Parts: sequence; structure tokens; C-alpha cells
Amino acid sequence: QVQLVESGGGLVQAGGSLTLSCAASGRTFTPVAMGWYRQAPGKQREFVAKIGSTGMPYYVDSVKGRFTINGDNAKKAMSLQMDSLKPEDTAVYYCNMDSPTATFWGQGTQVTVSS
Repeated sequence: QVQLVESGGGLVQAGGSLTLSCAASGRTFTPVAMGWYRQAPGKQREFVAKIGSTGMPYYVDSVKGRFTINGDNAKKAMSLQMDSLKPEDTAVYYCNMDSPTATFWGQGTQVTVSS
């Protein structure tokens, strides 16, 4: 079994920064892609950022220029540096890793941005 554990969430004022981390443990697998999603209260879970095996990152338009995703396939770990945070970034953030045969999710970490 694979477990993804996120850390780094918390409360921050608008304009501040947070770094989320995610690490996988358990059964051995090779990630082919790693990403972050978020779910705000009353809304569906949405894509935030992803990095594939080529190292090319992808971002939702609303976070481009503010968030940076980094991943280490060998260590099965990744991070999301979030700068210039806005109240609309408030959500539970989930990390996600894809193997060739399965998708794994973390339990989520709360990010709250106060105005």
C-alpha cells in the first residue's frame, strides 16, 4: 500500500508565502507524474499544478507566476511553493502521484489565507 503525506499547511495573511511538501511511503512504485489539487468549501476539487517525467510543470492560470512545483521522482517527494497568496487560495490542498497503473492521493492539508 502507498501513503502520501502532506505537510506545511497553515494560516497566512494575504501576500504571504507557504510551502507544502508531500512524500510517499509504502509499496515501491515509480511516479510518472506528481501534482497538487485543491478543494475550497462548497466547490469541486480543482487542478493546481503538475509536473511530469520530463520535468515540465503545468499550472492552472490562477496560480501562474505565484506557485512553483518541484518534484523528485527518485525520492517520491514534491513541494509546492506558494507566494503572493490570496484569500481565494484558501482550500484543502491534496497531493497526487500517478504510477503507470495507479493514482495515489494524500489526505489533504488546510491552507487558509486571511485578508
